[in-house]
Amino acid sequence: MEPQRPFIIIGHRGARGHAPENTLLALDTGIRLGAQWLEFDVQLADDELWLMHDLTVDRTTNGHGALAGMRRAQIRSLDAGRGEPVPTLHEALDLIDNRAGVNIELKSWNGTASRLAAQLREVLDEGWPAERLQVSSFHHPELWEFHQLLPEVPTGALICGVPLNWAGAASELDARVLSVSAEFVDEKLIADAHARGLQLYVYTVNASDEMRALRALGVDGIFTDYPDRALALSD
Repeated sequence: MEPQRPFIIIGHRGARGHAPENTLLALDTGIRLGAQWLEFDVQLADDELWLMHDLTVDRTTNGHGALAGMRRAQIRSLDAGRGEPVPTLHEALDLIDNRAGVNIELKSWNGTASRLAAQLREVLDEGWPAERLQVSSFHHPELWEFHQLLPEVPTGALICGVPLNWAGAASELDARVLSVSAEFVDEKLIADAHARGLQLYVYTVNASDEMRALRALGVDGIFTDYPDRALALSD
């Protein structure tokens, strides 16, 4: 019988089920809960990369408006929940300090890829292993730009649906991972990804029974707001 593939547990936006998303508290909580990898989102604003999922700050902070139009002082004044500030990429990486792998999602474009490549080049030069980093995006042109600038850092193609060429989008981008919404996962997509030498991750999975079913189906990893639940399933 073929041995079971490794099952990667990725804390979604840190550990969103336990702490305000995309904050240093959420990242630290994910590490404490034992997440092997941490996922968070970055956007470019006032010449800095900030951890933020939405293009506006309305849902996740006490502020209003588009992040891209804000100055540093405005962003620094925001409360992202429980008194947590909106962190920069530098602050997030300093906190994690290679205690977990990092999956960075590009949420904005028009310069975000090049700025991220420059910052991760510095991180690599400081000794962070490239295999402990991954950059992903739904914006495939921006992801391709990043890959061209820093090819040693693995990339992951995010999709919400099943394309006509199955996992081909990730192959075309020279990505190592295809990440897909849980509602669209099936055996054919998994098989096609594996046949192309890709890993297949699923987002966002929070129910233990769904975690078990996906693991049995053969997916390689899941994004979850509750990494502790996924770890409880481990043998």
